Amino acid sequence: MEMDISLPTAIVLGWVAGLFVNYASDVLPFTRRFSQPACPNCQTSFSWSDYLTLRACRNCGTRRSPRTWIVQALAVASFSYFWLFPPKVLGLPLSLIVLTYFGVIIVIDLEHRLILHPTSLFGAFLGLFVGTYIYTKLDGFPASILTSVLGGVAGFGIMYVLYQLGALVARIRARKLRAAGKAEDDEEALGGGDVYLTGVLGLMLGWPNIIFGITVGALIGGVVGLLAVIGHFIKRRYSENSLMTFIPYGPSLVLGACYILFF
Repeated sequence: MEMDISLPTAIVLGWVAGLFVNYASDVLPFTRRFSQPACPNCQTSFSWSDYLTLRACRNCGTRRSPRTWIVQALAVASFSYFWLFPPKVLGLPLSLIVLTYFGVIIVIDLEHRLILHPTSLFGAFLGLFVGTYIYTKLDGFPASILTSVLGGVAGFGIMYVLYQLGALVARIRARKLRAAGKAEDDEEALGGGDVYLTGVLGLMLGWPNIIFGITVGALIGGVVGLLAVIGHFIKRRYSENSLMTFIPYGPSLVLGACYILFF
């Protein structure tokens, strides 16, 4: 009953977390630091009061994007769910921090195909803390650090090998584009940021759970890729290049880690 009474607290915290995810996603891809948010249409800086109350741009009238409202709704819903059903492995406070971090990673990667170095650096510290916290309960403090670090090294190493294979695929794709008389677009099957992200997730999940995390992430990515191909068929725009269309892989990796950490 106490959790039900305190549910408005979760709603407020979720709304604040959503504001942070939106803010980070609006400024970090462009400035690589926390800075004054600006209208994406006319580049006029928002006042903080206008930005935090989700008002339209006063200069050009551009309204906030649908993503803004979707993130706010998902943040409130997920915080409320965790408030009512706290994850046993991490506990409530740490779970909400990790969830907010994952939100920033997913939104930026979906919109910009980027895993930023600042978010990876912060994630490394967060990941080591999370991994150590989890495995201290099982193995004690010194062993927990080793388990976390081994997971990080394994995650980074495995994804680095896959990154090199992805670079080979990208070169093949570039040759196909040149043969078809089209300009190269520098698309990559996996980006360097995905390698760092998997290292961060490895720190969180530890060894050998990072193997399971990568596997689940790959399955999710495969399903998304299959849906993309089906979408091409439905829109009657299928071609050989449909199979060479790359999708952001970071969200799939994050969802795989979420499955293990929270469910």
